[in-house]
Order: sequence, then structure tokens, then C-alpha cells
Amino acid sequence: MQVTLLPALSDNYIFLLHDPQQNVAAVVDPADAQPVLRRLEELDAELVAIFNTHHHADHVGGNQKLMQQFPEVRIYGGVCDRGRIPGQQVFLQEGDRVEFADRIGEVLFVPGHTSGHIAYYFPPVVKGEPGELFCGDTLFAGGCGRLFEGTPTEMVDSLSKLRTLPDNTRVWCAHEYTLKNLQFALTVDAENPDLQTRYAEVQEARRHSNATVPSQMGVEKRTNPFLRWEEPALQAAVKSQDAVQTFARLRGMKDRF
Repeated sequence: MQVTLLPALSDNYIFLLHDPQQNVAAVVDPADAQPVLRRLEELDAELVAIFNTHHHADHVGGNQKLMQQFPEVRIYGGVCDRGRIPGQQVFLQEGDRVEFADRIGEVLFVPGHTSGHIAYYFPPVVKGEPGELFCGDTLFAGGCGRLFEGTPTEMVDSLSKLRTLPDNTRVWCAHEYTLKNLQFALTVDAENPDLQTRYAEVQEARRHSNATVPSQMGVEKRTNPFLRWEEPALQAAVKSQDAVQTFARLRGMKDRF
């Protein structure tokens, strides 16, 4: 399974999964159909699946046009998003499986950003190789999604679930927010040497307009404040030792940053 990152809109990323043996493709969160159609034409591949993480327009905006071009495509989303994802045919919940190419993906229920948000995790086929996490707007490189429909408790539970994945898991998050996320992180975790190094690397990448996605779960665990609510420095920054309260105060600070 080959993963291609397709920029879309102002700062979205769409992910195209390609099986070169069968020459079929799947797409995760098609914000816009055009980048997907262009890539499919280059590959001369058939689109067989759309994997949506949640119902927001900048994640499902291309569904209908892709359905028109590929009438047999199957559209997946969370069971709690019934009626909110255009064309949805498959209604997924925690523990369900999806298949594409030679990979079986695990469905994780990760509410917080929205009430029905799910993520797709494809474990590695060969031990030691990276798995692939498609997490929509729950986890970002250096940050996490705003709480539009969920609660801090739900988001802490969701992020706790994601950070149990292996450190070499590739984190395919759906927006290029990394630089600003790390700028905020430095305001609450300034003495973190891993964060300082990462910020310099991301500055250089963005100076050359290079994508900072995918990230790696191990990097997120060391540098992303929204996975580090037990850290004394972060607790001191928000004057709380309670996990959920620490997270909620960090999220509130980021919302105003």
C-alpha cells in the first residue's frame, strides 16, 4: 500500500492509498475531488473506497464528485456521523475493520473535535515497519483539533488511545498546522530540547514549502503538549496537576494563541 499526500484547499492534506498490484486506490478525507482525480488519472487507477474521519466539509467536500466518477466506490465513516457524510454507505464503530490492498485497518473511535470522529490505523505487515495512522483532525503534528462538539475528557481519552500506538507509527494528519502548533508549544514547554530541535527542523521545511506530514508518534509523544498533560512543566504552565484540567487549559490557551 503506497500513500501519497495531496495538498488541497489552503492547508488541507488528502491521502491517496494505492495498490499497484491491482491498480486500485482509496482516499482518506477528500476535501476536494480535483487533486484526487488528477492523481488517479496519472496512475490510471480505479477508486474503490473513500475513508472519511468526520463530517466537516473540508474532509468530505469531494465525496459526491468522486461518486459520480466512480459509481461503485464505497464510502466509509463513523456510525455517529450517519446523515452528515455525503454518500456514506458503511457505518463504522470502535473495533471494526476495513480492508484495502494487503492491509487491514483498525477503526478507532476518537471523539473530541467532533462527536462522531473516527481514525483508521493500519498496522504494519512486517514487524518493525511503521504502521499508518489517518487521524483526521483529532491529532495534529505538534497539536490537536479544536473541541467543536466534544469535551476535554473525551479528547483526553481519544488522544490517550492514539499515543499507545508504536513510536514509529506514521501520523497522517489532515492539515499543515505544524509550525504554528510548535510556536505555541514553545510558550508552555520552552525548555524541552526535543521541541527546540523539532521547531528548527520544521522552520527549515516550511521555508522550502515542504510538508511536515507525516509525523511520527514517538516525535509527538516527546514534543506535542497535547499528548504530555502529565509533564510537570506543562502542569506548572497551567497551574493544575489534573490530567483533564491540564489538557483543557492548554487547549484554551491554544485557542487564544
